[in-house]
Amino acid sequence: MPTLILVRHGRSTANTAGLLAGWTPGVALDERGNAQAAALPGRLADIPLAEIVSSPLQRCQETIRPLLDARPGLTAHSDERIGECHYGDWSGRKLAELSGEPLMEVVQAHPSAAAFPGGESMRAMQTRAAEAVREWNARVERDHGSDAVYLMCSHGDIIKSLVADALGLHLDLFQRISVEPCSITAIRYTRLRPFLVRLGDTGDLASLAPREEPSGGDAAVGGGAGAP
Repeated sequence: MPTLILVRHGRSTANTAGLLAGWTPGVALDERGNAQAAALPGRLADIPLAEIVSSPLQRCQETIRPLLDARPGLTAHSDERIGECHYGDWSGRKLAELSGEPLMEVVQAHPSAAAFPGGESMRAMQTRAAEAVREWNARVERDHGSDAVYLMCSHGDIIKSLVADALGLHLDLFQRISVEPCSITAIRYTRLRPFLVRLGDTGDLASLAPREEPSGGDAAVGGGAGAP
């Protein structure tokens, strides 16, 4: 079965503003995000890609644009099932404000029970994304063979939930996973089991340096902004 390369979109204007973007329109890559996207073709230069699938949201479309420009033979397929979680009434709000909401404790400790007001549950988010991957695995294998590699550009919580699915982890444990902007995660699917072969690979270690302001124990809903 195919190998899936998951790319989180580059750093966005919402990431740097501390906003939970969700499906809010007009959220673009910031200057660093554009630089991260521009470096993506070089990072993937040695990997033949059979297909590119992307979230329809602007920040993902901008992330894959340099890769598509570098490989004119490839076209991008848009799939709403790997779009960001529908955060509903939380969309566009500051994460600092949301940290005091009672629901945030559920999101952190028991995400399988979390449903966003006016939006969707985190369980539904994981289900739709995993279904999309299974369907694309079958399609890519059918059209390109079992050794094919394809790429999906998506969002932090989506990628974390797909990693949890591949590892057989309960969704309540997915907040222990971290994927930075424009990081690469790779899952090799086989008949017996998936293998996680890369996780949140950015090619640098800046995120391991001590931060001026400790982040505490909470996971960054939506994925966080990455290294400064």
